[in-house]
Amino acid sequence: MKNLIASALMLLAPALVVAQTGPAAQPTTKPASAKPATAAKAKPATAPKATNPAASKNKTTTAKAQQTSSRTQLKSAANQVATGIIAAEAALSPEELSIAERVHVGRIPCELGAVVNITADSLTPGYFHVEGKGFKYRMTPVATTTGAVRLEDQKAGAVWLQIANKSMLMNQKLGQRMADECMSPQQYVVAEAIKKTPQESVFDAPKGSK
Repeated sequence: MKNLIASALMLLAPALVVAQTGPAAQPTTKPASAKPATAAKAKPATAPKATNPAASKNKTTTAKAQQTSSRTQLKSAANQVATGIIAAEAALSPEELSIAERVHVGRIPCELGAVVNITADSLTPGYFHVEGKGFKYRMTPVATTTGAVRLEDQKAGAVWLQIANKSMLMNQKLGQRMADECMSPQQYVVAEAIKKTPQESVFDAPKGSK
């Protein structure tokens, strides 16, 4: 009986060894070096192009430079036109320039509380700005036969007349006197002197005559 059991165990031993070294001994997890799925490696069909900041900045700078250049050219052309106009206006005769030197400038009070401001044009010799309440003229000297100082704004029809003791402003187009009895400090002195020493009438007999 014992011999029969021993023989059976010897026959079962190889089967037990095979069972222990079979598929159960193989690892159930994949190694770490396994290749990723093909879908994960797929690249997008069209990748967006990265913008170049330097190129964009250069384009903006070029556009601004072109605009600045155009503005500079326009400004230069405008200055040339203005210079031509000033040169044409400045063509006053020596006689007119001489009259301009005698014009009283500054704040000149007139009757009824009116005021006339006269300033010389700093850009164009011989030209004057004549301003007051409700009017503004740009005037030039005009020669007269009486020797009075006369300024005119021909477009507006305005005339400024200055004599020794007073001045007045007229608008010939409107047919009205805009300011009268205007006196600069120099004219006031003359007016006071005339009051104190009236001019002798031609009908007054000379002293000592019979």
